[in-house]
Amino acid sequence: MKVVVLGKGLMLANIVMGAIDAGADVVGVFRYEETCNSLVKLFFDDLFNPSIDVTLLNSLKLNRIRFKSANCEAFRKLMVTLNVDLIIVGTWREKIEKETFNIPKIATINVHPSLLPKYRGPNPYLQTILHGEEQTGVTIHLMTDKFDEGPILKQEKVKILKNDTSKELRDRCIRVVRRMVTNLINDLYADVILPVKQEEKYATYFPNINGDERMLDFKMQTSTSIDRTIRALHPFLPCYISHFDKFFVVDPYHFKIIDTEVENNPGDIIDKNHFNSSLTIVCRDKLAIRFNGLKLYKMTEQTQKYIKDEVVVSTKLYKEKQ
Repeated sequence: MKVVVLGKGLMLANIVMGAIDAGADVVGVFRYEETCNSLVKLFFDDLFNPSIDVTLLNSLKLNRIRFKSANCEAFRKLMVTLNVDLIIVGTWREKIEKETFNIPKIATINVHPSLLPKYRGPNPYLQTILHGEEQTGVTIHLMTDKFDEGPILKQEKVKILKNDTSKELRDRCIRVVRRMVTNLINDLYADVILPVKQEEKYATYFPNINGDERMLDFKMQTSTSIDRTIRALHPFLPCYISHFDKFFVVDPYHFKIIDTEVENNPGDIIDKNHFNSSLTIVCRDKLAIRFNGLKLYKMTEQTQKYIKDEVVVSTKLYKEKQ
């Protein structure tokens, strides 16, 4: 079976290895970075700071595909020339058009890190933590002209641990991808896969984050909401605490909710410790959070204004929702 893989980072690497484990012939690999970086930047990045997927591709001497889009005519012609049986996609920046995903003899499939139809969209790691889910998973589905809506071929659950950030959850999800891809290709060889239509009544979709969640608002957020926000946004965006005219960057691994209600008002700082770079702040639900390892972030006046404006907008939207 001739396979082409499109993707990024560890997801790409695990899809490639899963295909090879199944005995497939990986005839081309198209990296996400090819579509959004200049050739000069890619050259120096790959030479002086090669990522895991680049190291793997070099060691296996796989054919690297270099275009600016999976929807360009040159890519489509290459797929026809290579006589591709299967395209596997995992983390991609553009919507792949029907004229592209219909080319392979078997199918184009997508590897999505959630239990579809729940949490469709570009960053389910973040959204599942933000919404307090106890489990997520990985779904392999047929690609259609609608994002993440194709029939399901394989699905596996992944537990979300109490202290998981999006980084740990992403790593745990990606680790199951290699085995799932191997099993999928073996099932295709044996012709034993029955696609299952997604149940639309359970479908949810969340767009990409826009940065409004970065500034923590203790007067409006509960301790649970702040805990989830910090863990969900790491490693994509840092979270900040404002104190007078200063901003502090939160360490996502060194904060703790104190499970005792206090009489102070939300937003009050009830303890400081300079040796631990620590602040303890009361949340909306009268529970406090102790933040250790805070780092002072020096911002330009323009950046400070931008973040303060974010708080104003977020507060206004919150009140409107109430």
